[in-house]
Parts: sequence; structure tokens; C-alpha cells
Amino acid sequence: MERAQVLDWSLQEQLRPYMSSLKPRPSIYIPEFIAANQESRADSVLTGTMAEQMVRIRADIRDFRQSSGVDKVIVLWTANTERFCDISPGVNDTAKNLLAGIQAGAAEISPSTLFAVASILEGCAYINGSPQNTFVPGAVELATQRGVFIGGDDFKSGQTKIKSVLVDFLVSAGIKPTSIVSYNHLGNNDGKNLSAPQQFRSKEISKSNVVDDMVQSNPVLYQPGEKLDHCVVIKYVPYVGDSKRAMDEYTSEIMMGGLNTIALYNTCEVGINAFQQQNHHELQVEAVLQ
Repeated sequence: MERAQVLDWSLQEQLRPYMSSLKPRPSIYIPEFIAANQESRADSVLTGTMAEQMVRIRADIRDFRQSSGVDKVIVLWTANTERFCDISPGVNDTAKNLLAGIQAGAAEISPSTLFAVASILEGCAYINGSPQNTFVPGAVELATQRGVFIGGDDFKSGQTKIKSVLVDFLVSAGIKPTSIVSYNHLGNNDGKNLSAPQQFRSKEISKSNVVDDMVQSNPVLYQPGEKLDHCVVIKYVPYVGDSKRAMDEYTSEIMMGGLNTIALYNTCEVGINAFQQQNHHELQVEAVLQ
């Protein structure tokens, strides 16, 4: 809480008596999936084989369910953005292969996928709040077999959420976006992790998918296979902390060869935005389950 500096100091002081007694459970740490600059923070990790670590996660879920007395458990992934994992035949392409791959300790099975599988096997809904491809085909098939709800590919609590709303509005209004340039800088640990190329690529794909979906939804404005110019830049600037600065320029074609340009500057308090989005996701899942 002190290190992240998301909450005002006076609020931290009020929360300290409650926070000081909390101890995070050890988690899964596979260095190949997150930025190397995160190694110094990985100080509460599980040991043993991949299969043994997943057994521990399942045991933690059961322990929480029993000790808390809740009616249902929903697992929400809020950890670092991972790199995309390869979809490998015989490893994570089917439910059977994925479970066998976990037993064998296969290289292309990510921590978030392990958490998803553990949740599915325990019958718990699982929400992915980061942009990596957690839901490999094997995980989707396993969830279907077990009748467990899974969903999510990024909280989209800041610039990406605005992009999804604005592009949808423009396309629906018959205005054709042809170029979107997005720049971000932030200084929290999310920014530090995203400064690594592979982790940034996961975020870039998430932001691009929002635009691609909108383009594909309107065959009147866009020809088959047509894409707009879309550039995303994320820079790590430690001084700004959790206050992310996002700048966007949308250039669109309008009738009679005209152009429309929209420029946005957006300051997002990332931690608070994400927390608000988590509560929103929990309410959505609760409604679906009911």
C-alpha cells in the first residue's frame, strides 16, 4: 500500500490496522512470462513442480471457501501482464492435453492459465483482468466441459475503454476512422512491467482488438480485409506514479473527402480505476450466475 501510493496518506493511516494483519498467499512465479525487472518483487512464491503449484492454488481456493463461509468463489486475475503464450498442439490445444501438459511442466503454460485451470477444476468462475491469452483452447474446452463461467481479456479501465466507446460511436455514425495514434506514460509497476517488449505486445494486441472488432462490424465503411493505421506507444516514467497520462489522435474520413480529427488528453488514476472496474466485473458475473 505504501509502495504503490494509490491511496491518500490519511486513508492509508486509517487502513493500516486492517492491512498490517493481512498476509498474501504465495503465488506462481514463472519468470519467462513477465518482465525481468519484476524479479526483485517476486518474494512470496510457490515451489515445486507446475502440477504441485496448481494443487496448492486449488487448496487455497478450498481453504478460503471453507474459512470464509461464502456461498460461491469468483477468482479475479489482477496480476502483471504476461507475454502471449504459443498455442502448441499436444500442449494447450485441448483440455486433455492441457492437463497432461501441466503434469509434465510444459513451457508454454502461463501462470494465469494455471490459475484459470485451478479455478475451473474447483468450479469457480474466473475473470481475467490482463490482456494476455490466458484462455488457450484447452482452458476454454475444460471450462465448457465443467460448466464453469470464464471471461475477460483486460480491464480496459482507461484509454482502451475510451477507445472502444469512441470508435463504436464514430463507426455507428457513419464516420470512418482511418488513423488512431495512442500514447501513454505511467510510473507504477504496471508501467515498469509493460516496458518489456513481450509484455507490451500483449497490451498492444488488446488495444488493437478493440479497433479491429469495430472495423469488422461495418462492411459499409470498410472493405473486406481493410485496416486503419493504428499506433500504440507506452512509456515508463517513474515520477508520475499511478497517474497515467494518455494522449490520442483520431483521424476520420467524412463525406465529400473531408477529414475530422479528434485529439484527447486523459489522466487516469490507474489503481483506483482498476479497482472500480473489478467491482463492476464482479457485479456483472454475479448477475450472470444468478
